[in-house]
Amino acid sequence: MTAFETRKTETVTTTLEKATLNDTATENGALMRSATVVAVAVAIVLIAIKLVAYFMTNSVAILSTLVDSMLDLAASFINLIAVRHALVPADREHRYGHGKAEALAGLFQAAVITGSGVFLLFQAAERLYNPKTVQSSDVGIIVMVISILLTIGLVSYQRYVIRRTKSVAITADSLHYLGDVLINGSVMVALILDLIFHLPYVDGLFAVGISLFLLYNSFLIIRASFAELMDEELGEEERANISNLVMAQAGVFGLHDLRTRRSGQHVFIQMHIDMDGSISLRDAHTISEAVETRLMAEYPEAEAIVHQDPIQVPRVKEKDD
Repeated sequence: MTAFETRKTETVTTTLEKATLNDTATENGALMRSATVVAVAVAIVLIAIKLVAYFMTNSVAILSTLVDSMLDLAASFINLIAVRHALVPADREHRYGHGKAEALAGLFQAAVITGSGVFLLFQAAERLYNPKTVQSSDVGIIVMVISILLTIGLVSYQRYVIRRTKSVAITADSLHYLGDVLINGSVMVALILDLIFHLPYVDGLFAVGISLFLLYNSFLIIRASFAELMDEELGEEERANISNLVMAQAGVFGLHDLRTRRSGQHVFIQMHIDMDGSISLRDAHTISEAVETRLMAEYPEAEAIVHQDPIQVPRVKEKDD
Protein backbone atom coordinates (compact mmCIF):
# COMPACT_ATOMS: atom_id res chain seq x y z
CA MET A 1 0.00 0.00 0.00
CA THR A 2 1.40 3.40 -1.02
CA ALA A 3 1.77 6.33 1.38
CA PHE A 4 -1.07 8.21 -0.29
CA GLU A 5 -3.34 5.14 -0.12
CA THR A 6 -2.58 4.96 3.60
CA ARG A 7 -3.54 8.60 4.05
CA LYS A 8 -6.67 7.99 1.99
CA THR A 9 -7.70 5.09 4.23
CA GLU A 10 -7.18 7.21 7.34
CA THR A 11 -9.04 10.33 6.16
CA VAL A 12 -11.83 9.19 3.85
CA THR A 13 -15.29 10.45 4.88
CA THR A 14 -17.44 7.44 5.63
CA THR A 15 -21.20 7.19 5.73
CA LEU A 16 -20.98 6.38 9.44
CA GLU A 17 -19.04 9.59 10.16
CA LYS A 18 -21.62 11.71 8.33
CA ALA A 19 -24.46 9.98 10.17
CA THR A 20 -22.73 10.68 13.49
CA LEU A 21 -22.38 14.37 12.65
CA ASN A 22 -26.05 14.55 11.63
CA ASP A 23 -27.08 12.91 14.92
CA THR A 24 -24.98 15.44 16.83
CA ALA A 25 -26.63 18.34 15.00
CA THR A 26 -30.08 16.89 15.80
CA GLU A 27 -29.22 16.51 19.48
CA ASN A 28 -27.85 20.05 19.62
CA GLY A 29 -31.06 21.38 18.08
CA ALA A 30 -33.15 19.57 20.69
CA LEU A 31 -30.99 20.97 23.51
CA MET A 32 -31.33 24.50 22.15
CA ARG A 33 -35.11 24.19 21.93
CA SER A 34 -35.32 22.87 25.49
CA ALA A 35 -33.15 25.71 26.78
CA THR A 36 -35.48 28.31 25.26
CA VAL A 37 -38.56 26.62 26.78
CA VAL A 38 -36.95 26.49 30.24
CA ALA A 39 -35.98 30.17 29.98
CA VAL A 40 -39.57 31.18 29.17
CA ALA A 41 -40.93 29.08 32.06
CA VAL A 42 -38.48 30.59 34.58
CA ALA A 43 -39.26 34.12 33.39
CA ILE A 44 -43.00 33.56 33.92
CA VAL A 45 -42.44 32.30 37.48
CA LEU A 46 -40.16 35.25 38.29
CA ILE A 47 -42.71 37.76 36.98
CA ALA A 48 -45.44 36.27 39.16
CA ILE A 49 -43.50 36.38 42.42
CA LYS A 50 -41.97 39.83 41.75
CA LEU A 51 -45.36 41.30 40.89
CA VAL A 52 -46.69 40.19 44.28
CA ALA A 53 -43.55 41.49 46.00
CA TYR A 54 -43.82 44.92 44.36
CA PHE A 55 -47.39 45.48 45.54
CA MET A 56 -46.29 44.47 49.06
CA THR A 57 -43.09 46.57 49.22
CA ASN A 58 -43.64 49.52 46.84
CA SER A 59 -39.94 49.23 46.00
CA VAL A 60 -38.78 50.81 42.77
CA ALA A 61 -35.80 48.45 42.80
CA ILE A 62 -38.16 45.48 42.81
CA LEU A 63 -40.17 47.27 40.11
CA SER A 64 -36.99 47.50 38.04
CA THR A 65 -36.31 43.77 38.41
CA LEU A 66 -39.97 43.07 37.60
CA VAL A 67 -39.65 45.04 34.37
CA ASP A 68 -36.35 43.28 33.68
CA SER A 69 -38.06 39.90 34.13
CA MET A 70 -40.76 41.01 31.70
CA LEU A 71 -37.98 41.85 29.26
CA ASP A 72 -36.49 38.45 29.94
CA LEU A 73 -39.79 36.83 29.07
CA ALA A 74 -40.08 38.85 25.85
CA ALA A 75 -36.47 38.16 24.92
CA SER A 76 -36.68 34.47 25.78
CA PHE A 77 -39.96 34.07 23.90
CA ILE A 78 -38.45 35.77 20.85
CA ASN A 79 -35.40 33.52 21.21
CA LEU A 80 -37.70 30.51 21.35
CA ILE A 81 -39.33 31.50 18.08
CA ALA A 82 -36.05 32.57 16.47
CA VAL A 83 -34.19 29.39 17.45
CA ARG A 84 -36.98 27.18 16.15
CA HIS A 85 -37.07 29.15 12.89
CA ALA A 86 -33.27 29.25 12.60
CA LEU A 87 -33.08 25.47 12.96
CA VAL A 88 -35.42 24.93 10.00
CA PRO A 89 -33.33 23.37 7.20
CA ALA A 90 -32.52 25.35 4.08
CA ASP A 91 -35.27 25.29 1.46
CA ARG A 92 -35.73 26.40 -2.12
CA GLU A 93 -36.35 30.04 -1.17
CA HIS A 94 -33.65 30.15 1.54
CA ARG A 95 -30.62 28.26 0.25
CA TYR A 96 -28.47 29.48 3.13
CA GLY A 97 -30.99 28.53 5.80
CA HIS A 98 -32.91 30.75 8.22
CA GLY A 99 -30.15 31.53 10.74
CA LYS A 100 -30.36 35.31 10.49
CA ALA A 101 -33.76 35.18 12.21
CA GLU A 102 -31.78 35.23 15.47
CA ALA A 103 -30.07 38.51 14.55
CA LEU A 104 -33.35 40.14 13.55
CA ALA A 105 -34.87 39.03 16.85
CA GLY A 106 -31.84 40.50 18.62
CA LEU A 107 -32.50 43.94 17.13
CA PHE A 108 -36.12 43.81 18.29
CA GLN A 109 -35.01 42.76 21.79
CA ALA A 110 -32.50 45.61 21.89
CA ALA A 111 -35.22 48.15 21.04
CA VAL A 112 -37.47 46.86 23.83
CA ILE A 113 -34.62 46.77 26.36
CA THR A 114 -33.54 50.31 25.45
CA GLY A 115 -37.05 51.67 25.93
CA SER A 116 -37.44 49.92 29.28
CA GLY A 117 -34.01 51.07 30.43
CA VAL A 118 -34.91 54.69 29.73
CA PHE A 119 -38.25 54.24 31.51
CA LEU A 120 -36.55 52.84 34.61
CA LEU A 121 -34.02 55.67 34.55
CA PHE A 122 -36.84 58.23 34.78
CA GLN A 123 -38.53 56.19 37.52
CA ALA A 124 -35.29 56.05 39.48
CA ALA A 125 -34.77 59.81 39.09
CA GLU A 126 -38.28 60.45 40.42
CA ARG A 127 -37.63 58.19 43.42
CA LEU A 128 -34.34 59.96 44.16
CA TYR A 129 -36.11 63.33 44.01
CA ASN A 130 -39.01 62.08 46.11
CA PRO A 131 -37.68 59.14 48.20
CA LYS A 132 -40.13 56.80 49.88
CA THR A 133 -39.60 54.27 52.62
CA VAL A 134 -39.54 50.69 51.38
CA GLN A 135 -42.21 48.57 53.02
CA SER A 136 -42.05 44.87 53.90
CA SER A 137 -38.33 44.64 53.08
CA ASP A 138 -38.22 41.13 54.48
CA VAL A 139 -40.69 40.03 51.78
CA GLY A 140 -38.55 41.68 49.13
CA ILE A 141 -35.42 39.93 50.40
CA ILE A 142 -37.16 36.53 50.29
CA VAL A 143 -38.33 37.19 46.73
CA MET A 144 -34.83 38.21 45.65
CA VAL A 145 -33.33 35.04 47.16
CA ILE A 146 -35.87 32.89 45.31
CA SER A 147 -35.21 34.82 42.10
CA ILE A 148 -31.46 34.39 42.41
CA LEU A 149 -31.73 30.64 43.05
CA LEU A 150 -34.09 30.10 40.10
CA THR A 151 -31.90 32.18 37.79
CA ILE A 152 -28.72 30.39 38.87
CA GLY A 153 -30.41 27.08 38.08
CA LEU A 154 -31.41 28.37 34.63
CA VAL A 155 -27.93 29.73 33.92
CA SER A 156 -26.37 26.41 34.94
CA TYR A 157 -28.55 24.52 32.47
CA GLN A 158 -27.86 27.09 29.76
CA ARG A 159 -24.12 26.69 30.34
CA TYR A 160 -24.49 22.94 29.85
CA VAL A 161 -26.33 23.54 26.56
CA ILE A 162 -23.68 26.05 25.46
CA ARG A 163 -20.88 23.53 26.09
CA ARG A 164 -22.71 21.02 23.91
CA THR A 165 -23.96 23.32 21.14
CA LYS A 166 -21.80 26.47 21.22
CA SER A 167 -25.03 28.33 20.49
CA VAL A 168 -24.61 32.09 20.12
CA ALA A 169 -28.28 32.74 20.93
CA ILE A 170 -28.23 30.67 24.11
CA THR A 171 -24.90 32.24 25.10
CA ALA A 172 -26.39 35.73 24.82
CA ASP A 173 -29.48 34.69 26.79
CA SER A 174 -27.31 33.11 29.45
CA LEU A 175 -25.22 36.26 29.84
CA HIS A 176 -28.42 38.25 30.21
CA TYR A 177 -29.70 36.00 32.99
CA LEU A 178 -26.28 36.04 34.64
CA GLY A 179 -26.66 39.80 34.73
CA ASP A 180 -30.03 39.28 36.38
CA VAL A 181 -28.33 37.34 39.17
CA LEU A 182 -26.11 40.34 39.81
CA ILE A 183 -29.05 42.75 39.57
CA ASN A 184 -31.21 40.76 42.00
CA GLY A 185 -28.25 40.56 44.37
CA SER A 186 -27.87 44.34 44.28
CA VAL A 187 -31.60 44.79 44.95
CA MET A 188 -31.37 42.49 47.95
CA VAL A 189 -28.46 44.54 49.27
CA ALA A 190 -30.47 47.74 48.78
CA LEU A 191 -33.41 46.29 50.71
CA ILE A 192 -31.15 45.16 53.56
CA LEU A 193 -29.45 48.56 53.77
CA ASP A 194 -32.80 50.33 53.86
CA LEU A 195 -34.13 47.92 56.49
CA ILE A 196 -31.10 48.28 58.79
CA PHE A 197 -29.84 51.81 58.16
CA HIS A 198 -33.04 53.45 56.81
CA LEU A 199 -31.45 54.80 53.63
CA PRO A 200 -34.35 55.54 51.23
CA TYR A 201 -32.00 56.89 48.53
CA VAL A 202 -30.26 53.52 48.12
CA ASP A 203 -33.34 52.08 46.41
CA GLY A 204 -33.25 54.73 43.69
CA LEU A 205 -29.47 54.56 43.27
CA PHE A 206 -29.56 50.84 42.62
CA ALA A 207 -32.39 51.38 40.14
CA VAL A 208 -30.17 53.84 38.24
CA GLY A 209 -27.42 51.22 38.10
CA ILE A 210 -29.84 48.59 36.82
CA SER A 211 -31.18 50.88 34.08
CA LEU A 212 -27.63 51.67 32.94
CA PHE A 213 -26.87 47.96 32.92
CA LEU A 214 -29.88 47.35 30.67
CA LEU A 215 -28.80 50.10 28.27
CA TYR A 216 -25.27 48.72 28.08
CA ASN A 217 -26.56 45.20 27.32
CA SER A 218 -28.83 46.67 24.66
CA PHE A 219 -25.76 48.15 22.97
CA LEU A 220 -24.00 44.78 23.04
CA ILE A 221 -27.02 43.04 21.49
CA ILE A 222 -27.23 45.66 18.72
CA ARG A 223 -23.52 45.30 17.94
CA ALA A 224 -23.68 41.49 17.82
CA SER A 225 -26.83 41.51 15.68
CA PHE A 226 -25.39 43.93 13.14
CA ALA A 227 -22.17 41.90 12.98
CA GLU A 228 -24.17 38.85 11.93
CA LEU A 229 -26.46 40.68 9.53
CA MET A 230 -23.47 42.34 7.84
CA ASP A 231 -21.69 38.97 7.45
CA GLU A 232 -18.78 39.93 9.68
CA GLU A 233 -15.86 37.48 9.69
CA LEU A 234 -15.48 35.04 12.56
CA GLY A 235 -13.02 36.08 15.26
CA GLU A 236 -9.28 35.75 14.73
CA GLU A 237 -9.11 32.86 17.20
CA GLU A 238 -11.76 30.88 15.33
CA ARG A 239 -10.17 31.62 11.95
CA ALA A 240 -6.82 30.45 13.30
CA ASN A 241 -8.48 27.29 14.59
CA ILE A 242 -10.00 26.64 11.14
CA SER A 243 -6.61 27.13 9.51
CA ASN A 244 -4.96 24.71 11.93
CA LEU A 245 -7.65 22.07 11.29
CA VAL A 246 -7.23 22.35 7.52
CA MET A 247 -3.44 22.36 7.54
CA ALA A 248 -3.40 19.28 9.80
CA GLN A 249 -5.02 17.28 7.00
CA ALA A 250 -2.62 15.06 5.05
CA GLY A 251 -2.37 16.12 1.42
CA VAL A 252 -2.99 19.84 2.10
CA PHE A 253 0.09 21.97 1.42
CA GLY A 254 -1.38 25.46 1.79
CA LEU A 255 -4.46 27.51 2.59
CA HIS A 256 -5.48 30.94 1.30
CA ASP A 257 -8.53 33.14 0.58
CA LEU A 258 -10.28 31.96 3.75
CA ARG A 259 -13.73 33.54 4.11
CA THR A 260 -16.08 32.95 7.01
CA ARG A 261 -19.42 34.18 8.29
CA ARG A 262 -22.07 33.11 10.77
CA SER A 263 -25.82 32.94 10.30
CA GLY A 264 -27.51 31.82 13.51
CA GLN A 265 -26.18 28.35 14.27
CA HIS A 266 -24.78 27.93 10.78
CA VAL A 267 -21.19 28.73 9.91
CA PHE A 268 -20.25 29.24 6.28
CA ILE A 269 -16.61 28.68 5.33
CA GLN A 270 -14.96 29.19 1.96
CA MET A 271 -11.31 28.57 1.18
CA HIS A 272 -8.71 27.62 -1.39
CA ILE A 273 -6.37 24.74 -0.49
CA ASP A 274 -3.15 23.82 -2.26
CA MET A 275 -2.74 20.16 -3.25
CA ASP A 276 -0.31 18.13 -5.29
CA GLY A 277 -1.20 18.77 -8.93
CA SER A 278 -0.09 15.31 -9.98
CA ILE A 279 -2.72 13.37 -8.02
CA SER A 280 -5.99 12.23 -9.56
CA LEU A 281 -9.28 14.13 -9.33
CA ARG A 282 -10.66 11.29 -7.18
CA ASP A 283 -7.81 11.60 -4.69
CA ALA A 284 -8.15 15.40 -4.60
CA HIS A 285 -11.87 15.01 -3.89
CA THR A 286 -11.08 12.56 -1.07
CA ILE A 287 -8.79 15.11 0.60
CA SER A 288 -11.40 17.86 0.26
CA GLU A 289 -14.02 15.58 1.84
CA ALA A 290 -11.64 14.89 4.72
CA VAL A 291 -11.13 18.64 5.23
CA GLU A 292 -14.91 19.15 5.38
CA THR A 293 -15.23 16.32 7.91
CA ARG A 294 -12.62 17.94 10.17
CA LEU A 295 -14.44 21.26 10.00
CA MET A 296 -17.86 19.71 10.66
CA ALA A 297 -16.50 17.85 13.67
CA GLU A 298 -15.61 21.24 15.18
CA TYR A 299 -18.61 23.11 13.74
CA PRO A 300 -21.46 20.56 13.28
CA GLU A 301 -23.66 23.09 11.46
CA ALA A 302 -20.87 24.28 9.14
CA GLU A 303 -21.10 24.38 5.39
CA ALA A 304 -17.69 24.46 3.71
CA ILE A 305 -16.85 25.26 0.11
CA VAL A 306 -13.34 24.06 -0.71
CA HIS A 307 -11.66 25.12 -3.95
CA GLN A 308 -8.75 22.90 -4.96
CA ASP A 309 -5.64 24.63 -6.33
CA PRO A 310 -3.01 22.36 -7.93
CA ILE A 311 0.63 23.12 -7.13
CA GLN A 312 3.89 21.47 -8.02
CA VAL A 313 5.28 19.57 -5.05
CA PRO A 314 9.05 19.02 -5.11
CA ARG A 315 9.99 15.36 -5.29
CA VAL A 316 12.79 14.01 -3.15
CA LYS A 317 15.17 12.06 -5.33
CA GLU A 318 16.22 8.71 -3.97
CA LYS A 319 19.98 8.11 -3.80
CA ASP A 320 21.44 5.28 -5.87
CA ASP A 321 22.86 2.44 -3.90
